[in-house]
Amino acid sequence: MLAAVITAFGGPGVFALDEIAEPAPGPDTGIVDVTLAGVNDADVHRRRGEHERPPLPAVLGADVVGRRRADGRRVAALLPAGGGYAQVAAPLRRHTVPVPDAVTDEQALAVLEQGLTAWHSLHTLGRVDGDDLVVVTAGAGGAGHLAVQLARWAGARVVALASSPSKRAAAVELGAHAAVDSRHPDLGSAVRQALGAAPTLVLDSVGGETFERLRAALAPFGRIVAYGGASDVSTTVAVDDLMTASTGVLGFRLQRVLDDEELFTSSAARLFHLAGRGVLRARIGGRYPLGAAGQAHADLEGRSTTGKLVIDVHRFG
Repeated sequence: MLAAVITAFGGPGVFALDEIAEPAPGPDTGIVDVTLAGVNDADVHRRRGEHERPPLPAVLGADVVGRRRADGRRVAALLPAGGGYAQVAAPLRRHTVPVPDAVTDEQALAVLEQGLTAWHSLHTLGRVDGDDLVVVTAGAGGAGHLAVQLARWAGARVVALASSPSKRAAAVELGAHAAVDSRHPDLGSAVRQALGAAPTLVLDSVGGETFERLRAALAPFGRIVAYGGASDVSTTVAVDDLMTASTGVLGFRLQRVLDDEELFTSSAARLFHLAGRGVLRARIGGRYPLGAAGQAHADLEGRSTTGKLVIDVHRFG
């Protein structure tokens, strides 16, 4: 099979298209003939060798959609250890879910990994309701644009943050009541003005200064859910500050959902149901041939894209 392989850690140029052996099925895994693979921030960090360094040579890619070889059924799967940028993958059966006929391959791929992140950050941890005033950072990004729609569907008032006019327009088109420039010099005041009051719930995938400014802007008893750190700046929160402000900070990692098979399959089915009804509309920000995995990474790192980036493993250049 063909795969986009890295033999060293570094920039987007470390990818090479190569022919490698297919993965072998195991007692807990099944073989999937991949149609599309997703591109995620975690892939970028692994490519750089910043955390969870895979053994080299490595095939990155944490989410795929394709056909299960055992029965020909269309499925989507998550691959926490990677292996998605290839024509064949071997996900764990418990991390593989059927795709309904009403959901396209692109929509299934887009709403699975990022959709689960958005859903559980918003509902399981954030406990959103119709009275909430919600801020979503990177509101045009892969998880952010889904979180905007899910928060709106829950009845909340939603403000999206984004760095360009086109991204802000995209977030509003998908349901945000307003969009604010994420680089605004007084971000807290801009958010409060857009919402008409202080936010009660923030979903943050950026971290660093953005996290700190939004946490400071929270209403009393408000909470911020951190599910990413695109800024690459670590953040420390003092408990005394939380007590003084009477606000909360929560963190989400998708692995905790993958550890619970029933939770994973039920929430994936819920997201596919919403996508099939048209309630959740995933935006595809770019479709790349397998040989252009490096370009997909460069575009994602450059923050020039909106929505989900996908790799067509049967196109090569």
